[in-house]
Amino acid sequence: MPPADLPPDDWPTRGWRPALPHELGVDAEGLARVCDRILERRLPVHSLLVARHGRLAADIYFHPFAPDSLHDLASCTKSVTSTLVGIAIDKGYIENVAQPVLDLLPGRAVANLDDRKHALTLEHLLTMSTGMACYADPGEPTLTEMMQSDDWAQFVLDLPMIDPPGTRWEYCSPASYLLAVILQEVTGEPLLDFARPHLFDPLGITHPIWPLCPQGVTIGWGGLHLKPHDMAKLGHLFLNEGRWDGRQIVSADWVHAATQRHAVPPDAYGYGYQWWLYSPDVYFASGRGGQRVVVLPRADAVVVVTAGLRDVAAIDDILVSTVIPAISGAAPLSADRDALAHLDAARRAAAAPRNDPQPVPRLPAMARRVSGLTYRLDPNPQGLDTFTLHLESTHEARISLAGRHGDLDLTIGLDNVPRMSLGRFGLPGALRGSWISDNVFTFEWNELANINTWRVEIAFANDAAYLRMEETTGLGDSTIHAQAQP
Repeated sequence: MPPADLPPDDWPTRGWRPALPHELGVDAEGLARVCDRILERRLPVHSLLVARHGRLAADIYFHPFAPDSLHDLASCTKSVTSTLVGIAIDKGYIENVAQPVLDLLPGRAVANLDDRKHALTLEHLLTMSTGMACYADPGEPTLTEMMQSDDWAQFVLDLPMIDPPGTRWEYCSPASYLLAVILQEVTGEPLLDFARPHLFDPLGITHPIWPLCPQGVTIGWGGLHLKPHDMAKLGHLFLNEGRWDGRQIVSADWVHAATQRHAVPPDAYGYGYQWWLYSPDVYFASGRGGQRVVVLPRADAVVVVTAGLRDVAAIDDILVSTVIPAISGAAPLSADRDALAHLDAARRAAAAPRNDPQPVPRLPAMARRVSGLTYRLDPNPQGLDTFTLHLESTHEARISLAGRHGDLDLTIGLDNVPRMSLGRFGLPGALRGSWISDNVFTFEWNELANINTWRVEIAFANDAAYLRMEETTGLGDSTIHAQAQP
Protein backbone atom coordinates (compact mmCIF):
# COMPACT_ATOMS: atom_id res chain seq x y z
CA MET A 1 0.00 0.00 0.00
CA PRO A 2 1.41 3.45 -0.86
CA PRO A 3 2.07 5.81 2.06
CA ALA A 4 -0.72 8.13 3.14
CA ASP A 5 1.32 11.24 2.28
CA LEU A 6 1.25 10.88 -1.50
CA PRO A 7 2.93 13.49 -3.72
CA PRO A 8 0.57 16.49 -4.15
CA ASP A 9 -0.15 15.65 -7.79
CA ASP A 10 -1.36 12.19 -6.78
CA TRP A 11 -4.07 13.47 -4.45
CA PRO A 12 -7.31 13.71 -6.44
CA THR A 13 -8.36 17.03 -4.90
CA ARG A 14 -8.60 18.76 -8.28
CA GLY A 15 -9.58 15.61 -10.12
CA TRP A 16 -8.68 11.97 -10.49
CA ARG A 17 -5.75 11.10 -12.74
CA PRO A 18 -6.37 8.09 -14.98
CA ALA A 19 -4.08 5.11 -15.43
CA LEU A 20 -4.20 1.94 -17.47
CA PRO A 21 -5.68 -0.83 -15.32
CA HIS A 22 -2.65 -3.15 -15.52
CA GLU A 23 -0.38 -0.34 -14.25
CA LEU A 24 -2.35 -0.45 -11.00
CA GLY A 25 -2.58 -4.22 -10.79
CA VAL A 26 -6.18 -4.26 -12.03
CA ASP A 27 -7.39 -6.89 -14.48
CA ALA A 28 -8.78 -5.06 -17.53
CA GLU A 29 -10.45 -8.20 -18.85
CA GLY A 30 -12.33 -8.62 -15.57
CA LEU A 31 -13.60 -5.04 -15.76
CA ALA A 32 -14.65 -5.55 -19.38
CA ARG A 33 -16.65 -8.62 -18.37
CA VAL A 34 -18.39 -6.55 -15.69
CA CYS A 35 -19.56 -4.07 -18.34
CA ASP A 36 -20.65 -6.91 -20.59
CA ARG A 37 -22.75 -8.46 -17.81
CA ILE A 38 -24.40 -5.14 -16.98
CA LEU A 39 -25.26 -4.50 -20.63
CA GLU A 40 -26.40 -8.07 -21.35
CA ARG A 41 -28.74 -8.04 -18.35
CA ARG A 42 -29.85 -4.46 -19.14
CA LEU A 43 -29.23 -3.49 -15.54
CA PRO A 44 -29.96 0.20 -14.89
CA VAL A 45 -26.43 0.98 -13.73
CA HIS A 46 -25.36 4.59 -14.22
CA SER A 47 -21.65 4.57 -13.45
CA LEU A 48 -18.80 2.31 -12.35
CA LEU A 49 -15.50 3.65 -11.02
CA VAL A 50 -12.45 1.77 -9.79
CA ALA A 51 -9.68 3.77 -8.09
CA ARG A 52 -6.45 2.25 -6.85
CA HIS A 53 -3.29 3.83 -5.40
CA GLY A 54 -4.86 7.25 -5.92
CA ARG A 55 -5.50 6.80 -9.66
CA LEU A 56 -8.55 5.82 -11.72
CA ALA A 57 -8.34 2.40 -13.34
CA ALA A 58 -11.92 2.53 -14.64
CA ASP A 59 -14.30 5.44 -15.18
CA ILE A 60 -17.35 4.07 -16.99
CA TYR A 61 -20.75 5.69 -17.59
CA PHE A 62 -23.87 4.06 -18.94
CA HIS A 63 -26.10 6.01 -21.32
CA PRO A 64 -27.81 8.36 -20.72
CA PHE A 65 -26.07 9.22 -17.43
CA ALA A 66 -23.51 11.98 -18.06
CA PRO A 67 -19.95 11.72 -16.69
CA ASP A 68 -19.93 14.99 -14.74
CA SER A 69 -23.45 14.81 -13.31
CA LEU A 70 -24.40 14.79 -9.66
CA HIS A 71 -26.11 11.66 -8.35
CA ASP A 72 -28.30 11.01 -5.32
CA LEU A 73 -26.32 8.92 -2.84
CA ALA A 74 -29.51 7.71 -1.12
CA SER A 75 -28.43 6.00 2.11
CA CYS A 76 -24.73 6.30 1.27
CA THR A 77 -25.47 9.72 2.76
CA LYS A 78 -25.53 8.04 6.17
CA SER A 79 -21.80 7.31 5.92
CA VAL A 80 -21.14 11.02 5.24
CA THR A 81 -23.31 12.02 8.21
CA SER A 82 -21.37 9.58 10.38
CA THR A 83 -18.08 11.08 9.19
CA LEU A 84 -19.33 14.54 10.17
CA VAL A 85 -20.12 13.19 13.64
CA GLY A 86 -16.49 12.06 13.87
CA ILE A 87 -15.27 15.49 12.77
CA ALA A 88 -17.56 17.16 15.33
CA ILE A 89 -16.04 14.98 18.06
CA ASP A 90 -12.50 15.76 16.85
CA LYS A 91 -13.28 19.49 17.04
CA GLY A 92 -14.83 19.32 20.51
CA TYR A 93 -18.46 19.96 19.61
CA ILE A 94 -19.31 16.54 21.07
CA GLU A 95 -17.37 14.81 23.84
CA ASN A 96 -17.67 11.20 22.64
CA VAL A 97 -20.12 8.62 21.31
CA ALA A 98 -21.15 7.65 24.83
CA GLN A 99 -23.01 10.93 25.37
CA PRO A 100 -26.73 10.43 25.97
CA VAL A 101 -28.94 11.66 23.16
CA LEU A 102 -31.23 13.56 25.52
CA ASP A 103 -28.23 15.45 26.94
CA LEU A 104 -27.25 16.49 23.41
CA LEU A 105 -30.78 17.78 22.74
CA PRO A 106 -31.69 19.56 25.98
CA GLY A 107 -34.89 21.41 26.70
CA ARG A 108 -37.27 19.05 24.92
CA ALA A 109 -40.32 17.45 26.50
CA VAL A 110 -40.05 13.82 25.38
CA ALA A 111 -42.87 11.28 25.44
CA ASN A 112 -42.52 7.62 26.43
CA LEU A 113 -39.62 8.52 28.69
CA ASP A 114 -38.12 5.65 30.67
CA ASP A 115 -34.73 4.36 31.80
CA ARG A 116 -34.12 2.83 28.38
CA LYS A 117 -34.59 6.15 26.61
CA HIS A 118 -32.37 7.91 29.16
CA ALA A 119 -29.70 5.30 28.31
CA LEU A 120 -29.88 5.98 24.55
CA THR A 121 -26.49 7.27 23.35
CA LEU A 122 -25.00 8.73 20.21
CA GLU A 123 -23.34 5.38 19.53
CA HIS A 124 -26.71 3.62 19.56
CA LEU A 125 -27.88 5.97 16.81
CA LEU A 126 -24.70 5.39 14.83
CA THR A 127 -25.00 1.60 15.04
CA MET A 128 -28.79 1.48 14.56
CA SER A 129 -29.24 -0.36 17.83
CA THR A 130 -31.57 2.23 19.37
CA GLY A 131 -34.15 -0.09 20.92
CA MET A 132 -36.85 2.28 19.64
CA ALA A 133 -40.01 1.19 17.83
CA CYS A 134 -38.45 2.05 14.48
CA TYR A 135 -39.16 -0.28 11.57
CA ALA A 136 -37.73 -0.54 8.06
CA ASP A 137 -39.83 -3.28 6.47
CA PRO A 138 -41.82 -3.03 4.40
CA GLY A 139 -41.03 0.33 2.85
CA GLU A 140 -39.64 2.10 5.95
CA PRO A 141 -43.02 2.85 7.56
CA THR A 142 -41.52 4.71 10.54
CA LEU A 143 -39.63 7.02 8.20
CA THR A 144 -42.85 7.70 6.29
CA GLU A 145 -44.70 8.50 9.53
CA MET A 146 -41.89 10.82 10.59
CA MET A 147 -42.06 12.71 7.30
CA GLN A 148 -45.82 13.12 7.70
CA SER A 149 -45.45 14.58 11.21
CA ASP A 150 -45.29 18.28 12.08
CA ASP A 151 -41.95 18.02 13.89
CA TRP A 152 -39.65 15.28 12.63
CA ALA A 153 -37.16 15.42 15.50
CA GLN A 154 -39.89 15.36 18.11
CA PHE A 155 -41.50 12.39 16.38
CA VAL A 156 -38.27 10.36 16.64
CA LEU A 157 -37.59 11.35 20.22
CA ASP A 158 -41.14 10.41 21.19
CA LEU A 159 -40.95 6.88 19.74
CA PRO A 160 -41.57 4.25 22.41
CA MET A 161 -38.72 2.00 23.49
CA ILE A 162 -39.22 -1.72 22.94
CA ASP A 163 -35.72 -2.97 23.87
CA PRO A 164 -32.77 -1.71 25.88
CA PRO A 165 -30.44 0.27 23.59
CA GLY A 166 -27.60 -1.77 22.16
CA THR A 167 -29.37 -5.13 22.34
CA ARG A 168 -31.01 -5.34 18.90
CA TRP A 169 -30.09 -4.03 15.44
CA GLU A 170 -32.90 -2.52 13.37
CA TYR A 171 -32.38 -0.40 10.27
CA CYS A 172 -33.71 3.04 11.19
CA SER A 173 -33.32 6.05 8.91
CA PRO A 174 -34.96 8.31 11.54
CA ALA A 175 -31.96 7.55 13.77
CA SER A 176 -29.69 8.97 11.06
CA TYR A 177 -31.94 12.02 10.84
CA LEU A 178 -31.53 12.47 14.59
CA LEU A 179 -27.75 12.52 14.07
CA ALA A 180 -28.26 15.51 11.76
CA VAL A 181 -30.46 17.19 14.39
CA ILE A 182 -27.73 16.71 16.99
CA LEU A 183 -25.01 18.03 14.70
CA GLN A 184 -27.05 21.13 13.91
CA GLU A 185 -27.74 21.62 17.63
CA VAL A 186 -24.07 21.44 18.68
CA THR A 187 -22.50 23.26 15.70
CA GLY A 188 -25.23 25.85 15.17
CA GLU A 189 -25.45 25.23 11.42
CA PRO A 190 -26.96 22.71 8.97
CA LEU A 191 -24.82 19.75 7.92
CA LEU A 192 -23.99 21.12 4.48
CA ASP A 193 -22.67 24.37 5.96
CA PHE A 194 -20.61 22.38 8.48
CA ALA A 195 -19.42 19.92 5.84
CA ARG A 196 -18.13 22.49 3.34
CA PRO A 197 -15.07 23.78 5.27
CA HIS A 198 -14.42 20.61 7.26
CA LEU A 199 -14.92 17.86 4.66
CA PHE A 200 -16.04 18.86 1.18
CA ASP A 201 -13.74 21.81 0.45
CA PRO A 202 -10.51 20.05 1.52
CA LEU A 203 -11.38 17.10 -0.75
CA GLY A 204 -12.27 19.34 -3.69
CA ILE A 205 -15.95 18.37 -3.58
CA THR A 206 -17.91 21.18 -5.22
CA HIS A 207 -21.58 21.94 -5.85
CA PRO A 208 -23.12 19.30 -3.57
CA ILE A 209 -26.88 19.25 -3.06
CA TRP A 210 -28.21 18.27 0.38
CA PRO A 211 -31.88 19.09 1.07
CA LEU A 212 -33.40 20.33 4.31
CA CYS A 213 -36.53 19.06 6.04
CA PRO A 214 -39.50 21.40 6.65
CA GLN A 215 -37.98 22.33 10.03
CA GLY A 216 -34.73 23.43 8.39
CA VAL A 217 -32.62 20.42 9.38
CA THR A 218 -30.52 18.56 6.83
CA ILE A 219 -31.91 15.20 5.74
CA GLY A 220 -29.13 13.19 7.36
CA TRP A 221 -30.25 9.76 6.18
CA GLY A 222 -30.25 10.45 2.43
CA GLY A 223 -30.64 12.96 -0.36
CA LEU A 224 -27.02 14.10 -0.60
CA HIS A 225 -26.05 14.52 -4.26
CA LEU A 226 -22.39 14.21 -5.27
CA LYS A 227 -20.55 13.32 -8.45
CA PRO A 228 -19.28 9.73 -8.69
CA HIS A 229 -15.71 11.08 -8.59
CA ASP A 230 -16.55 12.77 -5.29
CA MET A 231 -17.99 9.55 -3.89
CA ALA A 232 -14.65 7.92 -4.66
CA LYS A 233 -12.88 10.71 -2.75
CA LEU A 234 -14.79 9.78 0.40
CA GLY A 235 -13.58 6.20 0.06
CA HIS A 236 -10.02 7.41 -0.62
CA LEU A 237 -10.14 9.52 2.54
CA PHE A 238 -11.01 6.43 4.56
CA LEU A 239 -8.31 4.38 2.79
CA ASN A 240 -5.83 6.94 4.09
CA GLU A 241 -7.16 6.79 7.65
CA GLY A 242 -8.83 10.18 7.48
CA ARG A 243 -5.79 12.01 6.11
CA TRP A 244 -5.87 14.07 2.90
CA ASP A 245 -2.87 15.75 1.30
CA GLY A 246 -1.07 16.36 4.59
CA ARG A 247 -4.18 17.32 6.57
CA GLN A 248 -6.05 15.13 9.05
CA ILE A 249 -9.71 15.62 8.05
CA VAL A 250 -11.14 13.10 10.50
CA SER A 251 -9.15 11.19 13.07
CA ALA A 252 -7.71 7.77 12.29
CA ASP A 253 -9.34 6.55 15.50
CA TRP A 254 -12.74 7.51 14.07
CA VAL A 255 -12.08 5.78 10.77
CA HIS A 256 -11.13 2.59 12.61
CA ALA A 257 -14.12 2.74 14.95
CA ALA A 258 -16.60 3.60 12.19
CA THR A 259 -15.59 0.63 10.06
CA GLN A 260 -15.51 -2.02 12.78
CA ARG A 261 -18.35 -4.45 13.40
CA HIS A 262 -20.53 -3.06 16.19
CA ALA A 263 -23.72 -4.90 15.25
CA VAL A 264 -24.71 -7.89 13.12
CA PRO A 265 -27.68 -7.27 10.81
CA PRO A 266 -29.56 -10.19 9.28
CA ASP A 267 -27.84 -11.50 6.14
CA ALA A 268 -24.80 -9.26 6.57
CA TYR A 269 -21.35 -9.64 8.10
CA GLY A 270 -21.58 -6.51 10.17
CA TYR A 271 -22.51 -2.87 10.65
CA GLY A 272 -20.30 -0.07 11.95
CA TYR A 273 -21.03 3.62 12.37
CA GLN A 274 -23.40 3.92 9.38
CA TRP A 275 -21.00 1.78 7.30
CA TRP A 276 -21.70 -1.81 6.22
CA LEU A 277 -19.12 -4.61 6.26
CA TYR A 278 -18.81 -7.25 3.54
CA SER A 279 -16.07 -8.93 5.61
CA PRO A 280 -13.45 -7.95 8.19
CA ASP A 281 -11.41 -6.46 5.33
CA VAL A 282 -14.03 -4.77 3.13
CA TYR A 283 -16.55 -2.11 4.15
CA PHE A 284 -18.96 -0.01 2.14
CA ALA A 285 -21.54 2.76 2.06
CA SER A 286 -24.85 1.50 0.71
CA GLY A 287 -27.87 3.25 -0.76
CA ARG A 288 -31.22 2.39 -2.28
CA GLY A 289 -31.10 1.57 -5.95
CA GLY A 290 -27.57 0.14 -5.82
CA GLN A 291 -25.48 3.15 -4.73
CA ARG A 292 -22.18 1.83 -3.39
CA VAL A 293 -18.85 3.16 -2.15
CA VAL A 294 -16.77 0.04 -1.48
CA VAL A 295 -13.46 0.42 0.35
CA LEU A 296 -10.81 -2.31 0.15
CA PRO A 297 -7.95 -1.32 2.48
CA ARG A 298 -5.72 -4.32 1.69
CA ALA A 299 -5.92 -3.55 -2.04
CA ASP A 300 -5.70 0.24 -1.50
CA ALA A 301 -8.76 0.53 -3.73
CA VAL A 302 -12.21 2.10 -3.91
CA VAL A 303 -15.12 1.00 -6.09
CA VAL A 304 -18.08 3.32 -6.76
CA VAL A 305 -21.39 2.32 -8.32
CA THR A 306 -24.40 4.52 -9.03
CA ALA A 307 -27.58 2.95 -10.32
CA GLY A 308 -31.37 2.79 -10.34
CA LEU A 309 -31.78 -0.89 -9.48
CA ARG A 310 -34.67 -2.64 -7.80
CA ASP A 311 -32.71 -5.86 -7.30
CA VAL A 312 -29.57 -4.52 -5.64
CA ALA A 313 -28.37 -8.09 -5.11
CA ALA A 314 -27.52 -8.10 -8.82
CA ILE A 315 -24.85 -5.42 -8.43
CA ASP A 316 -23.54 -6.87 -5.17
CA ASP A 317 -23.12 -10.22 -6.90
CA ILE A 318 -21.14 -8.56 -9.70
CA LEU A 319 -19.00 -6.67 -7.19
CA VAL A 320 -18.16 -9.75 -5.15
CA SER A 321 -17.76 -12.22 -8.01
CA THR A 322 -15.99 -10.06 -10.61
CA VAL A 323 -15.00 -6.51 -9.61
CA ILE A 324 -13.23 -7.23 -6.33
CA PRO A 325 -11.29 -10.21 -7.75
CA ALA A 326 -10.19 -7.99 -10.66
CA ILE A 327 -8.37 -5.65 -8.26
CA SER A 328 -6.80 -8.22 -5.95
CA GLY A 329 -3.38 -8.22 -7.64
CA ALA A 330 -0.54 -6.92 -5.48
CA ALA A 331 1.71 -5.67 -8.27
CA PRO A 332 1.41 -4.14 -11.74
CA LEU A 333 0.31 -6.64 -14.37
CA SER A 334 1.64 -7.21 -17.83
CA ALA A 335 -0.13 -5.21 -20.52
CA ASP A 336 -2.76 -7.23 -22.37
CA ARG A 337 -3.70 -5.46 -25.59
CA ASP A 338 -6.71 -7.68 -26.20
CA ALA A 339 -8.04 -7.02 -22.69
CA LEU A 340 -7.53 -3.27 -23.05
CA ALA A 341 -9.31 -3.32 -26.40
CA HIS A 342 -12.18 -5.31 -24.88
CA LEU A 343 -12.48 -2.82 -22.01
CA ASP A 344 -12.42 0.14 -24.40
CA ALA A 345 -15.16 -1.46 -26.53
CA ALA A 346 -17.22 -2.19 -23.41
CA ARG A 347 -16.84 1.42 -22.25
CA ARG A 348 -18.01 2.73 -25.62
CA ALA A 349 -20.93 0.29 -25.65
CA ALA A 350 -21.96 1.50 -22.19
CA ALA A 351 -21.99 5.12 -23.37
CA ALA A 352 -23.99 4.37 -26.53
CA PRO A 353 -27.78 4.94 -26.75
CA ARG A 354 -29.77 1.76 -26.19
CA ASN A 355 -33.04 2.69 -27.94
CA ASP A 356 -33.53 2.84 -31.70
CA PRO A 357 -36.25 5.11 -33.14
CA GLN A 358 -39.56 3.40 -33.90
CA PRO A 359 -42.49 4.60 -36.05
CA VAL A 360 -45.06 6.58 -34.06
CA PRO A 361 -48.63 5.24 -34.44
CA ARG A 362 -51.44 7.65 -35.23
CA LEU A 363 -52.59 9.41 -32.06
CA PRO A 364 -56.08 8.44 -30.82
CA ALA A 365 -58.93 10.93 -30.72
CA MET A 366 -58.54 11.14 -26.93
CA ALA A 367 -55.15 12.78 -27.43
CA ARG A 368 -56.76 15.82 -29.02
CA ARG A 369 -59.44 15.97 -26.30
CA VAL A 370 -57.06 15.96 -23.33
CA SER A 371 -54.14 17.92 -24.81
CA GLY A 372 -53.69 21.15 -22.87
CA LEU A 373 -56.21 20.27 -20.13
CA THR A 374 -55.01 20.70 -16.56
CA TYR A 375 -55.96 17.96 -14.11
CA ARG A 376 -55.92 18.39 -10.34
CA LEU A 377 -54.84 15.30 -8.40
CA ASP A 378 -56.15 14.03 -5.11
CA PRO A 379 -53.61 14.16 -2.23
CA ASN A 380 -50.87 11.64 -2.95
CA PRO A 381 -47.50 10.38 -1.64
CA GLN A 382 -45.63 11.89 -4.59
CA GLY A 383 -46.76 15.40 -3.66
CA LEU A 384 -48.17 16.13 -7.12
CA ASP A 385 -50.88 18.80 -7.37
CA THR A 386 -51.62 19.12 -11.10
CA PHE A 387 -50.56 17.77 -14.47
CA THR A 388 -51.09 18.98 -18.04
CA LEU A 389 -50.35 16.79 -21.05
CA HIS A 390 -49.41 18.58 -24.28
CA LEU A 391 -49.69 16.59 -27.52
CA GLU A 392 -49.08 19.09 -30.31
CA SER A 393 -46.11 17.22 -31.85
CA THR A 394 -46.03 13.91 -33.71
CA HIS A 395 -42.85 12.52 -32.18
CA GLU A 396 -42.87 14.18 -28.75
CA ALA A 397 -45.26 14.98 -25.93
CA ARG A 398 -44.82 17.31 -22.99
CA ILE A 399 -46.13 16.95 -19.48
CA SER A 400 -46.22 19.85 -17.02
CA LEU A 401 -46.19 18.87 -13.35
CA ALA A 402 -46.76 21.08 -10.31
CA GLY A 403 -46.31 20.03 -6.70
CA ARG A 404 -43.99 20.04 -3.73
CA HIS A 405 -40.91 19.81 -5.97
CA GLY A 406 -41.93 22.94 -7.87
CA ASP A 407 -43.01 23.23 -11.49
CA LEU A 408 -41.51 20.79 -13.98
CA ASP A 409 -41.91 20.76 -17.76
CA LEU A 410 -40.81 17.42 -19.19
CA THR A 411 -40.51 16.25 -22.80
CA ILE A 412 -41.48 12.66 -23.63
CA GLY A 413 -40.22 10.80 -26.70
CA LEU A 414 -43.02 9.00 -28.55
CA ASP A 415 -40.67 7.23 -30.98
CA ASN A 416 -39.01 4.94 -28.39
CA VAL A 417 -36.09 7.36 -27.97
CA PRO A 418 -36.01 8.99 -24.51
CA ARG A 419 -35.86 12.78 -24.37
CA MET A 420 -33.78 14.52 -21.72
CA SER A 421 -35.43 17.09 -19.44
CA LEU A 422 -34.44 18.81 -16.21
CA GLY A 423 -36.28 17.43 -13.20
CA ARG A 424 -35.84 17.69 -9.43
CA PHE A 425 -32.88 19.82 -8.31
CA GLY A 426 -32.38 20.83 -11.95
CA LEU A 427 -30.89 17.43 -12.77
CA PRO A 428 -31.60 15.61 -16.05
CA GLY A 429 -33.94 12.68 -16.55
CA ALA A 430 -34.98 10.65 -19.60
CA LEU A 431 -38.60 10.11 -20.69
CA ARG A 432 -40.33 8.04 -23.37
CA GLY A 433 -43.97 7.04 -23.75
CA SER A 434 -46.82 5.88 -25.98
CA TRP A 435 -50.58 5.39 -26.22
CA ILE A 436 -51.32 1.75 -25.38
CA SER A 437 -55.06 2.05 -26.03
CA ASP A 438 -57.57 4.66 -27.18
CA ASN A 439 -57.74 6.23 -23.72
CA VAL A 440 -54.54 5.15 -21.91
CA PHE A 441 -51.23 6.98 -22.21
CA THR A 442 -48.15 5.54 -20.52
CA PHE A 443 -44.64 6.88 -20.05
CA GLU A 444 -41.42 5.97 -18.29
CA TRP A 445 -39.56 8.69 -16.44
CA ASN A 446 -36.00 7.68 -15.57
CA GLU A 447 -34.80 10.31 -13.12
CA LEU A 448 -31.20 9.05 -13.50
CA ALA A 449 -29.30 11.27 -11.04
CA ASN A 450 -32.26 11.12 -8.66
CA ILE A 451 -32.34 7.28 -8.86
CA ASN A 452 -36.09 6.78 -9.33
CA THR A 453 -37.65 5.36 -12.48
CA TRP A 454 -41.39 5.96 -12.65
CA ARG A 455 -43.71 3.99 -14.89
CA VAL A 456 -46.84 6.08 -15.18
CA GLU A 457 -50.10 4.98 -16.77
CA ILE A 458 -52.81 7.63 -17.26
CA ALA A 459 -56.31 6.36 -18.02
CA PHE A 460 -58.66 9.12 -19.23
CA ALA A 461 -62.42 8.79 -18.66
CA ASN A 462 -64.79 11.69 -19.35
CA ASP A 463 -63.50 14.59 -17.20
CA ALA A 464 -61.42 12.37 -14.92
CA ALA A 465 -58.06 10.68 -15.14
CA TYR A 466 -56.51 7.90 -13.10
CA LEU A 467 -52.75 7.78 -12.67
CA ARG A 468 -51.12 4.49 -11.76
CA MET A 469 -47.54 5.21 -10.68
CA GLU A 470 -45.00 2.44 -10.13
CA GLU A 471 -41.46 3.23 -8.97
CA THR A 472 -39.15 0.46 -10.16
CA THR A 473 -36.53 0.62 -7.37
CA GLY A 474 -39.22 -0.14 -4.79
CA LEU A 475 -39.93 3.36 -3.51
CA GLY A 476 -43.67 2.71 -3.72
CA ASP A 477 -46.67 2.40 -6.02
CA SER A 478 -49.93 4.33 -6.00
CA THR A 479 -53.11 5.01 -7.96
CA ILE A 480 -54.31 8.62 -7.96
CA HIS A 481 -57.58 10.15 -9.13
CA ALA A 482 -57.43 13.47 -10.99
CA GLN A 483 -60.15 15.81 -12.21
CA ALA A 484 -60.02 18.08 -15.26
CA GLN A 485 -60.17 21.76 -14.37
CA PRO A 486 -62.49 24.22 -16.14
